[in-house]
Amino acid sequence: MDEHIFDKIHEVDMQKTMESYYIDYAMSVIASRALPDVRDGLKPVQRRILYSMIELNNGPDKPHRKCARIVGDTMGKYHPHGDSSIYEALVKLAQDFNTRYPLVDGHGNFGSVDGDGAAAMRYTEARLSKISMEMTADINKNTVDFVPNFDETEKEPTVLPSRYPNLLVNGTSGIAVGMATNIPPHNLREVIAAVVKIIDNKIEKDADTTIEEILEIIKGPDFPTGGTIIGKMGIEEAYRTGRAKIKVRAVTDIEPMQNGKNRIVVTELPYMVNKARLIEKIAELARDKKIDGITDLRDESDRQGMRICIELRRDVNPNIILNQLYKHTQLQDTFGVIMLALVDNQPKILNILDMLKYYLLHQEDVVTRRTKYDLNKAEERAHILEGLMVALDNIDRVISIIRGSQNVQIAKESLMAEFALSDAQSQAIVDMRLRALTGLEREKLEAELKDLLAKIAEYKEILADKKKLLGVIKQEISLIADKYGDDRRTSIGFDEYDLSMEDLIPDEPVVIARTTLGYIKRMTPDNFKSQNRGGKGIKGMQTLDEDYIQDLFMTTSHHILTFFTNTGRAYKLKAYEIPESGRTSRGTAIINLLQLQPGEKIAAVIPIDVKQIADKDNMFMATRKGIVKKTPIKEFANIRKTGIQAIGMRDDDELIEVKLTDSDCDIILVTKLGQCIRFKETDVRPTGRSAMGVIGMNLLDEDEVVGMQLDKQGDSLLIVSENGLGKRTDINEFVVQHRGGKGVKCYKINEKTGNVVGVKAVDDTREVMLITTDGIIIQIKCDDISNLGRITSGVKLINLDDGVKVATIAKVRKKPVDENDKDADGFEEESQEKSAVVSEADSQPEGEKEPESEIDASIDELLERAEKDKNE
Repeated sequence: MDEHIFDKIHEVDMQKTMESYYIDYAMSVIASRALPDVRDGLKPVQRRILYSMIELNNGPDKPHRKCARIVGDTMGKYHPHGDSSIYEALVKLAQDFNTRYPLVDGHGNFGSVDGDGAAAMRYTEARLSKISMEMTADINKNTVDFVPNFDETEKEPTVLPSRYPNLLVNGTSGIAVGMATNIPPHNLREVIAAVVKIIDNKIEKDADTTIEEILEIIKGPDFPTGGTIIGKMGIEEAYRTGRAKIKVRAVTDIEPMQNGKNRIVVTELPYMVNKARLIEKIAELARDKKIDGITDLRDESDRQGMRICIELRRDVNPNIILNQLYKHTQLQDTFGVIMLALVDNQPKILNILDMLKYYLLHQEDVVTRRTKYDLNKAEERAHILEGLMVALDNIDRVISIIRGSQNVQIAKESLMAEFALSDAQSQAIVDMRLRALTGLEREKLEAELKDLLAKIAEYKEILADKKKLLGVIKQEISLIADKYGDDRRTSIGFDEYDLSMEDLIPDEPVVIARTTLGYIKRMTPDNFKSQNRGGKGIKGMQTLDEDYIQDLFMTTSHHILTFFTNTGRAYKLKAYEIPESGRTSRGTAIINLLQLQPGEKIAAVIPIDVKQIADKDNMFMATRKGIVKKTPIKEFANIRKTGIQAIGMRDDDELIEVKLTDSDCDIILVTKLGQCIRFKETDVRPTGRSAMGVIGMNLLDEDEVVGMQLDKQGDSLLIVSENGLGKRTDINEFVVQHRGGKGVKCYKINEKTGNVVGVKAVDDTREVMLITTDGIIIQIKCDDISNLGRITSGVKLINLDDGVKVATIAKVRKKPVDENDKDADGFEEESQEKSAVVSEADSQPEGEKEPESEIDASIDELLERAEKDKNE
């Protein structure tokens, strides 16, 4: 055995060796593989792919090239870590469901949201996208540092110029050793607006930007697949600390079907959710009866967009099924934000303001280096032009020197000696063509020199003044936002546990409209103008066949809406939780917002301001069969998501109307056959929520109650029939009786009038809206309607087309208040919303006179008056 072999063996401490090697490996993964640079938001492999494509001249104006060629170039020159990792990174850069603003324009099969992989790189082609050219803009102007590649045969950039904040705009994810990053994508316009805000504060106020200012501009992540972020607490925590969990929910809609069933339609999924696996999971839950009620599951997605249909049994509550799907599937997912990036090659957790500041520092460096490069080039060219101008001024002498010289070197030296020129200037003169002697060419040289001198002055100003430098960045980045910016895809939804949401929503007047088929929407109170009696009205809502507006009332966005259904259950919702829509849109099916039971329909909606509720206030209810009930309002303080029972009823009866009362009212019930009864509210004793109530009116077999009013709501009773006729009758003509009687005749019904459809207590200062079965709304001043006796039919209020009936009526006006800041009916002003009665709208400030009858009084104008009075 060779004794010298032992001389080559060295004893080492394995623990120290492993620690040293592992730390080297870990740092290599952290700095050179898995984490993005804070300046351009790219990992090394992504940066190398983009630079390789630039070198291949593979821009958006050139044909696509085989991905195998791009991967080969990247691996051979810059990234010797295997073709699969490079191609995988290239594919992600091209997937529009993975990258918010794709940096690569792929041609061929690049995978799908179902989890399908891309085709092999020999089949696919790619080129740079238009926005990726902004990542590499001015890279050849010494804007970034270059370092040798792995074998020192090429040079590669350490970072790209990145003319927009790519780290936030496209986000990134990566797992290193002992740390990971997961930065969500954002909207380009919002991020650039935040950078502009930082620049403006520096230029105009010479002040630093606070994170609160940034939070006002950047609303939250904007995922390429859309979806809805639930609540703002997670977003704010992520932006302030760099770490948080954000709940993301699919965009779903519950659609009623023809056969009385419902279906849940999914149109957008949370970011990074595999659609095929999601459908498999839902099918598995339905098969195992973990979610009971799903009858059919289809993927109807196509080129127009995503659409997953989940059909439900007729007897199940679709909201409950949807909540189960949120709980057990990725229809609701959590995005864990870890805003980790490399700063000076060291990993750091950053808040959103830090990220923007580091990006801006990078841009200052890029623009400074570019300006210095442009300045040097301009000065070099100006130097040459000055030499040419000297030659042209002394052209005869220059020609004789050149002709008299033996060679070019002697000619150059002679020119330099005689005219005090530099070597570069003399070289340019001897290279000058004869055409430069023409007058036109001389003018061109003079114009070019003048332009160059102006640019040199501008470049020097930019380099000397940081504010001018920031102004250049702002101008260029704003152009990028205009060119490539788009609208948000991800909406910010409400989280019932997020207490900060309500603070961010202004408490302002809103109009709520609800249709008989269960669609509801929130509108701004405009576009509804008063018209004269007998007009045709305006289109108030786009409705389906056999659908029409049932309720139209005004409240404010922070008030609680208590919904009462025909089966006697109560639900609640904040007004701002109802999606806002335009005047003619259909709105949202209310079953998307409330967990209604099968067969339930909304009968009444009461807007309540909890700050204005008194102990004596009650909910007074009336059913179609003449049963009435009074329950203290405090019984409805806590309403569960699934609702509570508000009144017990027989199977053949249903709740039709609910009023907010103050224990000192007369109740008026009117039936469809024209009977009316008036009795004291005190005739009905208060009962608990589950009680059935007492007989309020004794009805004929074929008769039913169509409306309930309070005597304090007006001095006359407006009664409208289904064929558009109506009249007012003095409320004093209806004497007070005991409850339970048959009442008195209040409307003369014949073939011309049809049955009674609605009743409202009004006075001359109020206005009413008539809503027809085809969605037409007409707004009429009450003083235009004749005041007639009890047993009359009235006058025509609206012209109806064949087959169209009046569906319902709604009040939009309250009369002037007295000196006690109360209505004559004893309720506080509508601006305080204590006495908000279904389908009533607004109040008029104290001491303000009624407008002339010729002047249109829109809801918007009335609102301004109420708001003014409220502020006073």
